[in-house]
Amino acid sequence: MEEPSAHEGDVGCTTESSSFLHGVSHTDLRDEDEGSGDLEALDFPRGAFAVVLTMAAGIGGFLFGYDTGVISGALLYIREDFEAVDKSTFLQETIVSTALVGAALGAAMGDVVFMAGALVMSASPSASLLIWGRFLVGLGIGFASMAAPLYIAETSPSNIRGALVSMNILMVTVGQFISYLINYGFTKVPGTWRWMLGVAGLPALFQAVVFIFLPESPYWLISQGRLDDAIPVLRKIHSPQTCKAELQEICSSTKGTTVTTASVTIFDVLFSKDTRLALIAGVGIQVFQQLTGINTVLYYSPSIMELAGYASHETALKLSLLVALMNALGTIAGMLLIDRSGRRKLAISSLIGATGALLLLSLAFHLTTTDSPSINKLSDFGPALLCPQNHSPKYTSQRMTCMDCLHETCGFCASIQNQMQPGNCLIYNSTAGATCLASSGLWFTQACPSRHGWLALVGLILYIMAFSPGMGPVPWAVNSEIYPAHLRGVCEGIAATANWVANLAVALSFLSLAHILGASGTFFLFACMASIAILFVYLLVPETKGLSLQEVEKMWESVAQNDHGFSGLSLRNFNQVQDNAGGVQMQEF
Repeated sequence: MEEPSAHEGDVGCTTESSSFLHGVSHTDLRDEDEGSGDLEALDFPRGAFAVVLTMAAGIGGFLFGYDTGVISGALLYIREDFEAVDKSTFLQETIVSTALVGAALGAAMGDVVFMAGALVMSASPSASLLIWGRFLVGLGIGFASMAAPLYIAETSPSNIRGALVSMNILMVTVGQFISYLINYGFTKVPGTWRWMLGVAGLPALFQAVVFIFLPESPYWLISQGRLDDAIPVLRKIHSPQTCKAELQEICSSTKGTTVTTASVTIFDVLFSKDTRLALIAGVGIQVFQQLTGINTVLYYSPSIMELAGYASHETALKLSLLVALMNALGTIAGMLLIDRSGRRKLAISSLIGATGALLLLSLAFHLTTTDSPSINKLSDFGPALLCPQNHSPKYTSQRMTCMDCLHETCGFCASIQNQMQPGNCLIYNSTAGATCLASSGLWFTQACPSRHGWLALVGLILYIMAFSPGMGPVPWAVNSEIYPAHLRGVCEGIAATANWVANLAVALSFLSLAHILGASGTFFLFACMASIAILFVYLLVPETKGLSLQEVEKMWESVAQNDHGFSGLSLRNFNQVQDNAGGVQMQEF
């Protein structure tokens, strides 16, 4: 086998390696590689090898999902341990979102940092140290979110690439579901939230070991001039009939790229029209994934259940477990559909359903705020526990409700037999809460009892059912496919960072928005964002179903040459793009 040469500044398939390609036969591609310590030396069935690589890389998605889900339940108990957190929506938002700051910055960290963060969180004696632990965890998550989809896309056959990239999202949802199970399991254990957060270090340790044995992707190996190392990996992924063609396409795609991506700058991305158009589509769909509220629902699911009128932490966690289960099932449906129906069709259908569900949530929370029980003027509690509002002229002159009580930063003690009966408005502290519970009452501090809480739960489940099959996996699948080979890592890093920044903005503002606009107004705002996202995907995101990465690259070059600006990606220009691209298939919605 001839050794490929890699001259300075020109790698991939050089003149010598091109001659080598012509000499490669199907027999050569069927030969087994000599043993090594990597996974590629193991004798997996050809299709199963890509799945094994996907599962190994997807542990990073599991870590992200676990952290997303576990903090939503742990926050309920963190509020009980730290009074400052309980009375400050800003501190609650900061604890949730600091991991996202780390995720936006994480580029070369990974499992070691994640494990360190998990240990810091579990041992935190104060809210400030807990926030630093969340930041370390975020650094590890940020690396996984950028690297895993890119690695999976570059090691997947084109006909199942969408499903395998979606498997990473499935691992996220499985992590979320497991975290809710663990949250509920630790509700009666001393230290509750410390165990919930600390357990995350175990899968991070497992992935750190697995990463040692993962082979590099064929794209990366060929871009570095290591053709001999790439062929054994390709042999495991592709059949002998398609392996040589795939090898030739990768060589063509990486021709002329530099040995290292260190010399690639943001100017290389922005001053190339085809890459710029791809980046607008990729970054845009990632940002809209967050602006439509998905991670708000996942980060604050138990809190949202409490806003809907479910006071018990355990009840809120049980209902959140149902939401997480629907999210996992919806992602499985997305894996089955993404390579059949296509990315655009799935995303647009998903957004239409999510918009309707968000409007239903807005209506449900509007009804909960207008249907709260009255305050009992003849309180059974001592004067020292009564909210100062109880003595105000406004209270004595007109009917006051639970919502009026909460607006005065007091707590509402409802009857456990009938929550809609008049209750007592008490000062908001742990003594009053304990007294209420001891008298067989239910203690409400975040929201009021309501007859319409079930409608919010239905809206939440419908939202997850609509969002998870489409806008869950599609943004990551699209971003793993639409960039040129030599800029793919840089562009995907930009898109992933944009996703995390948008995620941070939404997570950091949700409780404040709910306080200012109300939960109803906040979900209506998310519905408006989803409506705008439908238009964005319709006009600016192309269909990549069934296309090889090289065909997608040619498609963008053809779009840029048409000089139609953004409208060059609209549906009416797809047929023209197809003609100019020389037969590259474009799937219409």
